[in-house]
Amino acid sequence: MTTVIDVWAQHPTERFLAEPFLDTLKRWTRQDFKELPLEWTLLAMESANVSKALISAWHGPSGALISNEEVLAITSTHPDKFSGLASVDLRNPIVAVQELRKYVCEHGFKGLRIVQWLWELPCTHPLYYPLYAACVELDVPVCLQVGLTGPLRSSESGRPIHIERVALDFPDLKIVCGHIGYPWHNEMIAFATKFPNVYIDTSAYKPKRYPKELVSFMKAHGKNKVMFGTNYPMLTPEACMKEMHLLELDEEVSEFFLYKNAERVFKL
Repeated sequence: MTTVIDVWAQHPTERFLAEPFLDTLKRWTRQDFKELPLEWTLLAMESANVSKALISAWHGPSGALISNEEVLAITSTHPDKFSGLASVDLRNPIVAVQELRKYVCEHGFKGLRIVQWLWELPCTHPLYYPLYAACVELDVPVCLQVGLTGPLRSSESGRPIHIERVALDFPDLKIVCGHIGYPWHNEMIAFATKFPNVYIDTSAYKPKRYPKELVSFMKAHGKNKVMFGTNYPMLTPEACMKEMHLLELDEEVSEFFLYKNAERVFKL
């Protein structure tokens, strides 16, 4: 039975679920997201043989939608099942770096999550740069969003071309680009090919919706560059895993995609 690591998930809070930006996702997925008992999340993982999920804090201009402390409460209770990704207030760089360092060094968080469309700032904005430098120092990835923004916000900040500038300025920074990059996925594949430390995760897309160019990349020179993600609870691991056979991956590529790349990049 294949091991699976989900590199983009969140256990939503009431504050998170109350945000108007979820209205579009509710329409797309035909489901009304509700606050879930942690037991349901654990059962969702178990049903798809997900051994570990990286769960994200969320911070935006209105404050913490899912706080680092709330993520820590979950990772502390189930350290074998969950690892945390921190999120911080970009507008206060000194405090933001201190908070990132605290959760990585003291609590074992595995990286930094920034959702650019929340801030309506591309990842090249100066407010991001102190955090990139801290990620390099701490040897943890920064996890960004690329491609179309599902919620009713501008997609401009998710254009993969912004990733290129960051990768040039921080050659030692591990950059994990969530949501494939569609409809600019060919650009995203090009930058993942060009830069040794740029990676793609497939969160928010079921396998039947993976672009054929991405699947070809995974089967060839990109086998070390793509990681499995769900964006749970938008998609469940089981719904994604049921379609894995459509990709026709051999055993080696499947193992890299489902867990080995995540183990290496996030040092799990």
